[in-house]
Amino acid sequence: MRGAGAFDAAFVGICSGGAWLAERLPALVPGNHPVGFIDVSFYRDDYSRTGLKSGVKRSALPFDVDGATIVLVDDVLYTGRSVRAAINELFDFGRPARIELAVLIDRGGRELPIEPTYCGARLAVARDLSVVLSRDGERLRLAVEKQAC
Repeated sequence: MRGAGAFDAAFVGICSGGAWLAERLPALVPGNHPVGFIDVSFYRDDYSRTGLKSGVKRSALPFDVDGATIVLVDDVLYTGRSVRAAINELFDFGRPARIELAVLIDRGGRELPIEPTYCGARLAVARDLSVVLSRDGERLRLAVEKQAC
């Protein structure tokens, strides 16, 4: 991974699925990888329309963001709006040297020009379905579900 730029990068997980993945990545990638978490609830562009969702978590970046290489980690990339919100929040903590994006699933359907640097799988999923990562203890489960109305 050294050539790709992620060596000695900090992993920052977007709550909640991205945070679960970011917790696991340092054990899988050689190098020094501090881990942080971001909850983008207050940075979403639909906040004024949808309000605050339950279960908001405190963002925690226990390292200096200024000059750091950061791999932003999310479970499912869809429209790109959560990633945009996470980047906005990261810049409130400092100015990273570089931000890369790692996602478990890229389901397409982008509304913003955001593409992952690292991607586990690309899936074609109908707009009325959601790809959901859930956690049961240490076990992660991925499912495609009908969206709630």
